[in-house]
Amino acid sequence: MLLPLILVAGLVTAPASGVREYVALGDSWSADVSIVHLTTKHVPSGCVQSSKNYPKQVAAALGVTVFRDATCGGATTDHMTRPQDVTRIRGLIDGVNRPQFDRLSATTDLVTLGIGGNDAGLAAAVGDCISLLPTLTLPGGSLPAPFGAPCKKRWVVDGVDRMSGNIRATEPKVVAAVNGIKQRSPRAEILLVDYLAGLPDVGGCYPYVQVTDLDMDWLSAKLRELNAMLTRVARTTGVRLADTYTTSRGHDVCQRPGVRWVEGLLPLSTDPLGPVIPFHPNQRGADHQARVVYNLVKPSDL
Repeated sequence: MLLPLILVAGLVTAPASGVREYVALGDSWSADVSIVHLTTKHVPSGCVQSSKNYPKQVAAALGVTVFRDATCGGATTDHMTRPQDVTRIRGLIDGVNRPQFDRLSATTDLVTLGIGGNDAGLAAAVGDCISLLPTLTLPGGSLPAPFGAPCKKRWVVDGVDRMSGNIRATEPKVVAAVNGIKQRSPRAEILLVDYLAGLPDVGGCYPYVQVTDLDMDWLSAKLRELNAMLTRVARTTGVRLADTYTTSRGHDVCQRPGVRWVEGLLPLSTDPLGPVIPFHPNQRGADHQARVVYNLVKPSDL
């Protein structure tokens, strides 16, 4: 007998998935932070969690009985086992998100984890690379943007790339986080979710996004390093990788509205219409993440 179908963000599925208890863990790229769709159902307002993020879409599409969404903007692996103070505007955007692992139980049978960008410091570096008037100083004078790589010069000193070192140092932390989930929820299927292709493969789009082309090349390379690290962690720990990067290329911050899945510096979006958090997935990006995750766990007979 055919089961009744549900349509969620482009996902057509049956409610009887076999997944009864789903817990979502992660940082802002899993919370899919949104001002327009901010919700406090699962976390404090300071997490800026979206009511339409990919975990909620997947939970609805699978028809789970129990769902807990611990994802929170700014989270690191430390916040899996420690509370996170998310006070940004006291009395409006604030609170303390309790340790994300607190949502896990022995009966949890699906966990998604999207983490590592804040541990490595890559998220902060993107903001640091914004330069309204970047220049390249030469013996004969200076060249205006988009030439030069002032941000990369701060991170790569004497041939040593500190961001690459940060990513390597983050790897055992993510491994420990995955193992911590296994200890608390031994029957759960764990999906490690990587980061969307939010930056172009080559070059930038100055002045639309005010990062020089060479700095954008460096940032894009670091994003690929971060995702490669997450791929290694999935392989090392024996969990599945939800690869959102490969299938999101061409939808980066330099694309036009309606095509890009990650917003740029301008804090406005058409997806959804209204203010957004710069350099984070918009609703189209969240919908893509949901499709990737759902396709890994959907009932096999659909």
